[in-house]
Amino acid sequence: MPIARSFRIVTYLTSMFLVLTLFGTAPATAGPQSATPAPAASAGGTWQPPLSTRGRYIVDAAGNRFRLKAANWDGAQGSWTGSGSIDDPANHHAGQDSYGIPLGLDRAPLSQLLSDFQALGINSIRLPFSNEMIHTTTPVPDAAVTANPQLRGRTPLEVYDAVVTALTGAGFAVILNNHTNTSRWCCGVDGNERWNTGQSTQQWADDWVFMARRYAANSRVVGADLYNEVRRNVLDDPNWGLGDDHDWYAAAQLAADRILTEANPNLLIVIEGINWTGLPVDGLPHGRPVLTPVRTLSNTLVDAHKLVYSAHFYGYTGPHHSGATGIGETSDPRYQDLTRDELYQALADEAFFVTTEGKHYTAPVWVSEFGIGANETGTAARTWFGNITDYFADHDADFAYWPLVGWEGHDDWALLRYDTSGHRSGILDGGDWRATAWDHLMNSAGRTGYVEPGTTWRMLSTDHGDQVESLRVRAGGDWDSGAYKAACPDGLRLIGLAHSGGRGLCTDATAGDLDESALSRRTETE
Repeated sequence: MPIARSFRIVTYLTSMFLVLTLFGTAPATAGPQSATPAPAASAGGTWQPPLSTRGRYIVDAAGNRFRLKAANWDGAQGSWTGSGSIDDPANHHAGQDSYGIPLGLDRAPLSQLLSDFQALGINSIRLPFSNEMIHTTTPVPDAAVTANPQLRGRTPLEVYDAVVTALTGAGFAVILNNHTNTSRWCCGVDGNERWNTGQSTQQWADDWVFMARRYAANSRVVGADLYNEVRRNVLDDPNWGLGDDHDWYAAAQLAADRILTEANPNLLIVIEGINWTGLPVDGLPHGRPVLTPVRTLSNTLVDAHKLVYSAHFYGYTGPHHSGATGIGETSDPRYQDLTRDELYQALADEAFFVTTEGKHYTAPVWVSEFGIGANETGTAARTWFGNITDYFADHDADFAYWPLVGWEGHDDWALLRYDTSGHRSGILDGGDWRATAWDHLMNSAGRTGYVEPGTTWRMLSTDHGDQVESLRVRAGGDWDSGAYKAACPDGLRLIGLAHSGGRGLCTDATAGDLDESALSRRTETE
């Protein structure tokens, strides 16, 4: 960055520092809030929406810890694998044609599904969708909702609406997840690599504002998980902070602030790390950055207490292993090849360092995908599952298993599987080797009750443009068009500037009474 420009940025950050130090920024509301229903009783206990964050913890409206014990109810993101006729179930993941709606609605009534979810003990659902689903106007075929005839004639989005209403009515917290652009199975080189593959960042953010507004009156829709497994396409890598069209840090920042200011100020904003960069070829740079870039460049939103970071871990992938077998496979170890200590170090380095209190990046970390098959017989894979669930239990982690629902005889990874008559099998029904580790994780001790508010630290960056996170300052308009400017979220003040460049540090820490008489009195009493 040129010296003259850097000086100008620092000048404006310094000006804001003086203003905020002297006067502060008063907390501001980001728009009307929907009425809050009575506390919901579920397998997760009683909790009061909306959710927010305090340090590394998610808390409810009363300030009590709300640990995300979740599972992924997939299907609405699409299941077609991208080759062959889309009408042939054999060309869908695990032979399961989801018809672009949550799986299982053809096999079991919603009431049965919800009862089974509650029996698992989970308190929240990550509910994937695709941008294509939002815009599809063709009703789902009757075969897609055989067990739920009340849903006949509805579009995929209208079925999604009904599922959201049923889940939240049963007491579950729902986190919306933009999983794919198209209704094609994720996650390779499939046209869904980035949020703006096949669509503009503007359109992607517009879709998010639409979805957030759609459920704004339902306070148990608690989060927006912005995009799933951001990764390289054939030609280009995503990045974290370069300021170009592939900058996931900037795109997430844009969408998050638009959601909170234009649609629903109550939502948690879930930002997943980068899932893959480089070419998976021995001798060439490649790997899984996950959340490592957050150490030096973390997000700050217009609400300093709405950010949750997310990461995915599967045994068949690795810190530098794509998970492929054959083409795209390298000699790098998979997570299941690591010793217990090596795995734990990788988890800490790639994600859980973010939960360290008192940092500019401190936030909850939600492992929103992990899983394994009930028919898995490999010793390494089974050991990995035991080790990683032990880590989640020991570190009081928020988590979401993938997937929740599948067809019997098709997807043995699903926690719950249903045959064509609606009969259930799976982790609740005995004989499933995963049950021991799952029960240990679900019943592990963790922090509960009231979480005291701590000191908040947040980073400002003007590397490539403005970062004005104060709604109060935004309302005053652009005070110097063309200059890069930054301002802390309302309720925080600027406390430090970078030695060079355009970084600032915000906090709600107070310096106390520093006037001369107070200093004198303090000296006299010590």
